[in-house]
Amino acid sequence: MSRKIKPHKLFEMYEEAHGRRIFTKSIVPNYTPFDERIVREDGEEYREFDPTRSKLAAAIMKGSLNIGMRKDDVILYLGVSHGYTSSFVSDIIGKDGLIFGIDPAPRVIRDLVFLSQHRQNIVPILADANHPETYADKICTPNIIYQDIAQKNQAEIFLTNCKLFLQKGSYGLLAVKARSIDIKRSSKQIFEEVRKKVEKELTVIDYRILDPLEKDHCMIIVKK
Repeated sequence: MSRKIKPHKLFEMYEEAHGRRIFTKSIVPNYTPFDERIVREDGEEYREFDPTRSKLAAAIMKGSLNIGMRKDDVILYLGVSHGYTSSFVSDIIGKDGLIFGIDPAPRVIRDLVFLSQHRQNIVPILADANHPETYADKICTPNIIYQDIAQKNQAEIFLTNCKLFLQKGSYGLLAVKARSIDIKRSSKQIFEEVRKKVEKELTVIDYRILDPLEKDHCMIIVKK
């Protein structure tokens, strides 16, 4: 019998139905805190990564072939929220990887603490990404910075953290929320402005507008 789930072009990702659905292999089988589709094959559990719930999944479905994430990576996740996307990143980097999840909302961090009790490669940190000096001594050097923050100065937050923490050759992923920057101007114009701002300091290796999966969002992937 042929397998439904096959390796994706991206490291530690899987696909079904010729790429119309993407999955990660769960490092915590039989634990599903989110409403998600599970496929089991050959003793493994695969979790469907919904591109309408995650900017990272949307970027992959829109064709990004280098998200920078590998097994055993250390990731600084800015705007981690309740942990949906970070739970899939947790699968990608594996049990020996590490995610430092930053968020300023106590309720959100409380939920992430519950998640981290099962996914022990996630470290919740209650902090404001505008002030990286407040968590600099709580993390180790990341290979990747991933940011998903709905603030007007989201580009500046990303660049400040990249400058402080990223080493040469490391990656950054910035999910741009156009409506959080300006509700009157076109999203495409805002995306281009943010991209030009980022390109002054970092090398852009991928750029994807995420509509219609994630409306008024784009993903900018950079390498230092």
